[in-house]
Amino acid sequence: MRVRAIAFDLDDTLLRDDRSVSEYTVSVLRRAAEAGIHIIPASGRTGNSMRQYVDQLACASCFVCCNGAEVRTPGHELLMQQLLPVPLAREIAAWAESKGIYAQTYDDVRFYFNRHGKYAEDYRISSSLEGEYVGNLEAFMTTPTTKILLMDEPDRIARLLQEARDIWGQVTSLTCSKPYFLEVNPLLATKGNALRWIADHYGFTMDEFIAFGDSLNDLSMLHAAGTGVAMANAREDVKAQADVVCLSNQEDGVARYIEENILNAKQ
Repeated sequence: MRVRAIAFDLDDTLLRDDRSVSEYTVSVLRRAAEAGIHIIPASGRTGNSMRQYVDQLACASCFVCCNGAEVRTPGHELLMQQLLPVPLAREIAAWAESKGIYAQTYDDVRFYFNRHGKYAEDYRISSSLEGEYVGNLEAFMTTPTTKILLMDEPDRIARLLQEARDIWGQVTSLTCSKPYFLEVNPLLATKGNALRWIADHYGFTMDEFIAFGDSLNDLSMLHAAGTGVAMANAREDVKAQADVVCLSNQEDGVARYIEENILNAKQ
């Protein structure tokens, strides 16, 4: 197996449950980069939320943000971007309000939300982003955006995901990175499409990509890559569609797989 690029999700994939990256994982990824392999973090997070991890790894060729809506350089400069047009974004924000759902959107610096409470505070902590309450999100949205995120209880999110697909499935990309997240992105904004853009940009094939993930928003890149690897802690439906299952995020599964199956194989 020839590997030219390694892509990986962050939360529940590369990151441990406390959202840390082990020194061992950092060292393995740097060794892979030194061996000429492109290192590609690929997350649902915004670029600003990914910054700390990209900087800590200090070996990424580029990174994928907002479920594939953006590709950025290690210096955080924009290489590629997909956007939801304002009328469509407002329509989705109005739908969320009609359902009484927490919803938020983003710019390059912070997130903007429609309801105070646990969801906004938990997101602020987990993302390392500052949030701003704007009340009427539909009225607030006057510029195109990369993403709208809705939050609710997992069983309701599962129902709302199907309802949203019935309404906007032909004009948006809809997914979940966590059971209580419903993520709305531009139609072509998937991690799989972002990896295809990167492969074309650097001049290699998708067969030379290996990708790691754990949730529904990772499926497109697990399918697109030559080898799709699910974490042991991944959703069961994701594991069922992967080529391989590795150790969990708590066990440095990404790094251990890379060391054992790629780096050691090069020796």
